[in-house]
Amino acid sequence: MGGCRSLRATSRSRRSETRHHMEVGRQAVRPKSFPDRVHAVRRKLTSGVRFHFYAWRGGPKFWEDSIHYPTSPDFFRAYADAVALPKRSTDMMPALVDDFLSSTAMPKGDRSQADIRTWGLRFAEHFKDAPVAIFEDRRSRSDVNAWRALWRHSPKQHDTAGVHAVRILNWAVQEGRLSEHHCHKLRRLYEVDRSEIVWTPADREAFNAVAPEWVRRILCAACETGLRPADLIKINMGQIEKTPQGRRLRVRTNKSKRLAHIPVTPALAEVIDQTPKDQLLILTNAGGTPLTAHRASEGVRQ
Repeated sequence: MGGCRSLRATSRSRRSETRHHMEVGRQAVRPKSFPDRVHAVRRKLTSGVRFHFYAWRGGPKFWEDSIHYPTSPDFFRAYADAVALPKRSTDMMPALVDDFLSSTAMPKGDRSQADIRTWGLRFAEHFKDAPVAIFEDRRSRSDVNAWRALWRHSPKQHDTAGVHAVRILNWAVQEGRLSEHHCHKLRRLYEVDRSEIVWTPADREAFNAVAPEWVRRILCAACETGLRPADLIKINMGQIEKTPQGRRLRVRTNKSKRLAHIPVTPALAEVIDQTPKDQLLILTNAGGTPLTAHRASEGVRQ
């Protein structure tokens, strides 16, 4: 009897899984009752996928859901209310920004995506009642500068706001949503000269006198290669190549995705040769586990 009950339970479990998969599948198929003009924009967030629904492309946003094709009565009531509003034939900024954030124009890097998403949504919120076409007017440049001025207390943020706004407007021109815009070459406030920020031999000697070995290795690799922390933490033994003159490091940089070949200097060679034979990564923390870019930077700073 116990075996029969077990078989029946397994059968019920399989039928339940089948019904679940069928329901999920049905969500991906556009129902006949779903309004044809509704424009859905898929947004991938850390918490999962969300869909933003607009009454029509460029129209007012009326719903947000985790399901691609909602079937609840509240969804249809919200849609009816949205289409009952006075129709605006113009493309609106929030819809434009949503489309940009869901497009292939977004960079691949997680941090870059997060930065663009943050500033894009701020841009959309500030101009939420504005049609896209206002940026074809020369006076829109002063509007964007006024928006950037909200961060005048932080020159770097002030400039970053403009960079991402222009990136979205450039995409709008490429996609035919704008014929032109007048926000090119916005004036920057942030100025920095890093030409004098170098590690002298005396600096490195003083640093090495107090820093633990795993941090000394990070500083040496950074000084000898010029790589960013995000690239340094990925250097592994498989990237070392022999050359007629010695050895070189083959790296595809995280930011530009370009392949770079860096000569292995005597100081860097010492770091490489002291790496345990069973360790793939050249730079690790004190426990021999992988580093994050932030932890590598913090190790040197501290």
